[in-house]
Amino acid sequence: MMSHDDSDDVDARQALDGRLSWRPAGPGDLDAWAALIARTAAVEHPVWYERREDLAQILSSRQNPAAANTILGFDVQGTARAYGRLTKNNDGDKALGFGCVDPDWQGSGVGGSVLAWLEERTRQRFADDADTDADVASRTPGRAGPRLRLHSEEAHHRQAWLFERHGYRVVRYYNEMHRPLTDPLPGYRLDGGLELADFGPALHEEVRQAHNDAFRDHWGSEPRDEEAWGFVVNDPLARPDLSCVVLDTANGRVAGYQLASHDPDIAVERGSTEGYTDLLGVRREYRGRGVARALLAEAMRRFAAAGMDKASLDVDSENPTGALALYTALGYRTVNRSMAWDKEL
Repeated sequence: MMSHDDSDDVDARQALDGRLSWRPAGPGDLDAWAALIARTAAVEHPVWYERREDLAQILSSRQNPAAANTILGFDVQGTARAYGRLTKNNDGDKALGFGCVDPDWQGSGVGGSVLAWLEERTRQRFADDADTDADVASRTPGRAGPRLRLHSEEAHHRQAWLFERHGYRVVRYYNEMHRPLTDPLPGYRLDGGLELADFGPALHEEVRQAHNDAFRDHWGSEPRDEEAWGFVVNDPLARPDLSCVVLDTANGRVAGYQLASHDPDIAVERGSTEGYTDLLGVRREYRGRGVARALLAEAMRRFAAAGMDKASLDVDSENPTGALALYTALGYRTVNRSMAWDKEL
């Protein structure tokens, strides 16, 4: 007799295209999985894509175990041609879907099949969370039902067509912004009682708490637990030497932080090197005191000292803290847009 989870897995797999042989991703699939993503990226030229090291990190997740939340489709020659992946916080109000289809198989219907699997798996995750989190559900009777969120870049028209055809709608835009480091770098002045400091393991937990605090008023943001934060600070591309924090000297409290990364492969593809600000946040009580400007100015200084050509970041186009205006004032300019797409299931 199948367990509840086994039955769920069978239900989700029924949505998958029968021309491919499907199975959850495992350690033995890392090379084939990474090769599929790389082949797709070579045609679509995304701003960023997952590498083998990222996929290995995904397989280590306890909150979103790969056995139930990933799927890989192989052709008769054993080549990976499509994949889907789902993540969800246990008490989150949405699931996030990821995936791609080999360029040679795009337009064949496989993408719709992966979407159908993601949607069915989203329903299962919400049902499972309702079973194990009945107390939360009872306290929030108006809690929303299953919702799946996908992301795409504005230039990827095929993805937009697929999402629209399957009932998704754009709910948010994000701007990718670049700032040449050949231009004069901005100065900054922190209020008294605040100081810049390096970022390292001793501050991992304090910065996680500061991040959850700073982003509790941001659209779509959910608190990051220790596992999710571990994926951030241990990301293969993370550059703690290019990151920094602002501390309150009176109590050692983290007022703000800038966590940076650098992708050498993208540098080769684009013909320029960039320092990327993955996360920038300032706690509410420290806003308006020059913290964000100081963090970005220091990031630019560190990027330039490391020999990089430009600073880059992404920002929610409707960010409530006025971040877009600050970035523009510091010389950042929008070079690309991406969208978040939602579907209520």
